[in-house]
Amino acid sequence: MHSRPGLTFSYASCTATILILVTSLSAPAQDSPGMDMSASSHQMQQSQTPADSNLPVPQDFQMPAQGELVDAVDIGRDPSDVAPPVGDRPPQLVKVELTAEELEGKLDPATKTTYQYWTFNGKVPGPMIRVRQGDTVELTLKNQGHLVAHSIDLHAVLGPGGGMGVSEAKQGETRTFTFKATLPGVYVYHCGTNLAPQHISNGMYGLVVVEPPGGLPRVDREFYVMQGEIYTAEDMGGEGHQKMSLAKLLSEKPEYFVFNGFVGGASGEHAMHAKTGENVRIFFGVGGPNIISSPHIIGEILDRVYPEGSFTSPPLTNVQTSVVPPGGATVLELTPHVPGTFRLVDHALIRVARGLVGDLVVTGPANPELFHAGPAQ
Repeated sequence: MHSRPGLTFSYASCTATILILVTSLSAPAQDSPGMDMSASSHQMQQSQTPADSNLPVPQDFQMPAQGELVDAVDIGRDPSDVAPPVGDRPPQLVKVELTAEELEGKLDPATKTTYQYWTFNGKVPGPMIRVRQGDTVELTLKNQGHLVAHSIDLHAVLGPGGGMGVSEAKQGETRTFTFKATLPGVYVYHCGTNLAPQHISNGMYGLVVVEPPGGLPRVDREFYVMQGEIYTAEDMGGEGHQKMSLAKLLSEKPEYFVFNGFVGGASGEHAMHAKTGENVRIFFGVGGPNIISSPHIIGEILDRVYPEGSFTSPPLTNVQTSVVPPGGATVLELTPHVPGTFRLVDHALIRVARGLVGDLVVTGPANPELFHAGPAQ
């Protein structure tokens, strides 16, 4: 038997020691709830944090079997579900309430594929938190899950773990902490409880927008889109409930790439809509947890891009494709001048075949001077 050195994963106040041993396929695998390791030659042993111990699963709870057809809910947050701008106001106290929920959700409605999501407030991504620079934020996290502890790490927080240590809650517990939003920008938040990449890939991520004094420039439309990865035991396209594959998560080989949690999360009935001549702003983040995104809107040139979500650096102008790392964010702004359907993609285009495509549907009069079929007129 060959072995790899032990890996120590330190995350704020919690430290887990992960021993990864390469074993034969016949060796028993140790799984977390809803997780599959049967096709892997890895055996993972993870120490529990205090918040992870003594967490009994309710006796009446039973995880669906692989491929079982079960009822599921729509977990995708519509891209139009954007927190309102803060406007020109003085700093104030903002109270935010988040609930950790574990739900059987629709991963791909076309194939009746479902998945056990871990969410903030029942949707992926979690709600946009939008505040002003200088605001005091009181954040309360309630864990209504039945499987594991949950917490939150906000990249906008200046404090150990981004708040993870003081927010970690067992089932039925509630935790509250307070921070000051000192620096403007667009920041990711996510669950920080071990194994953090598992919690993130299951859907526990969102954006924090900290607006500068006076607020952001006004636009006609705003949208909220986040890219994520889902690691299922079965290949993409499987019907029914899909278990998570820890082996694929460790090897960074997702089966699905998604906008807003599921296949079709930013298209069809969840498409973004605008009119020609309108100023459009997309708050775009990558929950990940592993893969870089290269957001691109086919048939458009971005008027402005705020790299890394920074509001204190000048935006880039006339941009074709941006780059957003896992745990990163940006702001994409454009003004469509021609009607039609414009596709939001990751320009690693093979990911379109794995579920990653969004639609910006633009209505309005034709603009033949700018674009038309046929020879020049």
